[in-house]
This record gives sequence, structure tokens and C-alpha cells, in this order.
Amino acid sequence: MMYQDDKEDKTIYKVVVNHEEQYSIWLGDRENPLGWKDVGKNGSKQECLDYIKQVWTDMRPLSLRNNMDKAVGNT
Repeated sequence: MMYQDDKEDKTIYKVVVNHEEQYSIWLGDRENPLGWKDVGKNGSKQECLDYIKQVWTDMRPLSLRNNMDKAVGNT
């Protein structure tokens, strides 16, 4: 009997980003959800999650970052 953890996940994922510069992973063979676009990274789930961890260093949505910058005069 083979357990779920024993099977190798061969699913290809892709990294997507929305207009607020928030990242997620999506199945590589599926159309992107509305409002999300490819960033050009495809691979295993772990490879995609590692990529997101590397590039998404500020979790605040873009609109919040922009508003906070305006409030302190950094624009």
C-alpha cells in the first residue's frame, strides 16, 4: 500500500502576481485567475514557494506601501 506522502508530486506550478504585487502559486497548465499574471517562474511546488520567499520581501500590498510612503513624504 502506497501512502500519499510516498508518491512523488510531479505537478508543475507557476508563480503568479496580482496588481498589489502579492504572489501565489497556480497550477502550471491552468489559465491564471482573473487579475493575476505570470512572473515567469515554473517548477515544483517547493521551487515556486522558494522563489516567492526570495522575491516577496515586503508583504504589504502595493497600495498600502504607496500610501505609507506618501504619508512620510517619500514619493
